[in-house]
Amino acid sequence: MKTFSALLAAGSLLLPMSLAQAQSGAHTFTVHANAIGSLIALDGGGRYAASGFLQGGGGFRVTSDINGGPLAGLRAGDAGHWEASELLPSSGFKCGFPGEAGKTATTDDDTVVFSASFFRNGDPTPLTAKVFVSAQDEDPVDGGSQDVWIQGVGCDEGNVNVR
Repeated sequence: MKTFSALLAAGSLLLPMSLAQAQSGAHTFTVHANAIGSLIALDGGGRYAASGFLQGGGGFRVTSDINGGPLAGLRAGDAGHWEASELLPSSGFKCGFPGEAGKTATTDDDTVVFSASFFRNGDPTPLTAKVFVSAQDEDPVDGGSQDVWIQGVGCDEGNVNVR
């Protein structure tokens, strides 16, 4: 029992150090986008680091039915919360413009790419999609600024901060 207690005590001393290491070099992000793909509004934020550390979440509101992609089945008026689940090194994406070529967003000092779980209010089963939030336009060829994207939904120019 004393050995177990000693291991438990040692582990509890190391936990804050491992959390501090995971958060060293961490970046923060916030996002407020009203019309991603003209289908969904997204708010929230979090933290991430190159070590793979990711913590984030927020709310969403569906403004028009989503009929394709990983969020298919969400209907206008649906709302809920999202949770960042996995930091991704990069992801291919398309905003949905006619004839648009595919592009790649990469996690770095001003862009975070991640998988997120979207939970509708009252439904414990999540829908999962890739997301990026960027302090820069990830699609400078097409009009506007594409600094927020949800897989299968599209892009938007949001109010974004990444530091």
